[in-house]
Amino acid sequence: MPKSLRLILLSIRDLAVSAGPVIVLVLGLLALAYWWLDPQPPRRVTLATGPAGSAYAGFGERYARALRANGIEVVLKPTEGSFENLQLLRSGGADVGFVRGGSGDPVADEEVGLTSLGALFYEPFWIFYRVDAVRKAGHKNGLGTLSDLKGLRVNVGKAGSGVPDVIDQLLAANRIDANTLTLSDLEQKAAAEALQAGMLDAVVLASAPQSRQVQQLLRAPGIALMNFAQSEAYVRRFGFLSEVTLPRGVVDLAADLPPHDVALLAATTSLLSSEHTHPALRQLFAQSAQSLHSDGGWFNRARDFPNTRTSELPVSAEGDRAINGTPPFWQRYLPFWASNLFERMWLVLGGLVVLMLPLSRVVPPLYQFRVRSRVFRWYARLRDIEQRIGTADADPAQLLQELEELDAKVHSVTVPLSYADELYALIGNIQSVRQRLAQRPAR
Repeated sequence: MPKSLRLILLSIRDLAVSAGPVIVLVLGLLALAYWWLDPQPPRRVTLATGPAGSAYAGFGERYARALRANGIEVVLKPTEGSFENLQLLRSGGADVGFVRGGSGDPVADEEVGLTSLGALFYEPFWIFYRVDAVRKAGHKNGLGTLSDLKGLRVNVGKAGSGVPDVIDQLLAANRIDANTLTLSDLEQKAAAEALQAGMLDAVVLASAPQSRQVQQLLRAPGIALMNFAQSEAYVRRFGFLSEVTLPRGVVDLAADLPPHDVALLAATTSLLSSEHTHPALRQLFAQSAQSLHSDGGWFNRARDFPNTRTSELPVSAEGDRAINGTPPFWQRYLPFWASNLFERMWLVLGGLVVLMLPLSRVVPPLYQFRVRSRVFRWYARLRDIEQRIGTADADPAQLLQELEELDAKVHSVTVPLSYADELYALIGNIQSVRQRLAQRPAR
């Protein structure tokens, strides 16, 4: 190896060893901060959706595709609906879930650590009925109020969907005894089939318009949709309800479906997350919601959703920033894992940079000490030889031999060129001692 290259490598080694304690300290603090902040999320997340064919199930698949692009696997958990989703979030059986307004207790849910990632869409309460059965019951103009359901066979859905609880509240507000109705609890698909087959007179569905059953019943012959004539009164009495209108012709312009505006009651569905859900995952879901729910629909204009106004629970910081703020600019240029790491570690990284400024001043003295000690440690032996020259029992031949051995070792010492003067100073001092020893007569 050329001597110049060996000197360069030696300097690099000395510098690395000198800076080693500082580097180890900084890396240790960085590892500790990484462990404490846990910036990288799990690669799997569980999303509580809803029954097969429901809008919840459809949106769940769209979220799974959106997060898969960032390397996150979304495990879709089918449920009976909103109420069961809420129970899973409370118990830790799901990380994220769709929950309809009015399904739970906002105060109690906030205490157990549930937060909202934003309100996503309106979920109307659709009451479909068979026209012939309603006319047979004496309502020639169709259903207009809940009192008109008396004596009919009505399906209100599974208990886990949360719909029966809402219907109980609405029936109680109308002073309607549930025993005056023949109630059933079929799931959505079975209920829709039973209604068209004449086994039911009416069904209550709570779902977004994208639901397969809603789309099917809106076009089914002999099936009509109830118009809530008292919708404004319900909204005033129940805070989780909103009045929405299904515009004429919005289902099918060519067929003019529906043939007139239909007033409906709707709750707002939000995306809720548990306190144990990693912040980065909450951020991904909230950002995905911007692209999945921002388009206009049957009941809202473009960019009405997602929003933070109609959510019953407090909106998390990730949801609020995704909806009302702007994403950090580095997310446009970095992959998810890198932008997330930088976002959650930037304060620590800045602190370490500040810490390294004073620590970096320690490195030059350490480097200087290490290089100079390679030369100065031989002065102790040289001084011992020099002191023994003046003693009476000293053997000049022995001292000369030790001096030659010391000179050979010093000549094998390699130091950076910037410290060569100190090495040559030591060699000159050895030569001075050799001359002094030569002036002493032999024993």
